[in-house]
Amino acid sequence: MVCYKIFIAPKASKDLRKLPKDIVRSISGEIDYLANNPRPTNCKKLKGAYAEEYRIRVRSDYRVLYQINDDKKLIHVLRILHRKESYR
Repeated sequence: MVCYKIFIAPKASKDLRKLPKDIVRSISGEIDYLANNPRPTNCKKLKGAYAEEYRIRVRSDYRVLYQINDDKKLIHVLRILHRKESYR
């Protein structure tokens, strides 16, 4: 099984710092899982995105937005947002 490297963008890091620790643990676990399976069953490809962007839901209120580069085996986490903010 090929492992992908995870790169977390500065904006996503800033998003994480604003969240409570229990939510950060849940989100971190989901992001770590992406390294082994970048397209889990609960991911959704975003329509109208500039590049191939995906999102996964964490708990019921948070979304992790990310891109996958299969050639370089890299996952670029773009943002981590509350669902109210992610659909603007």
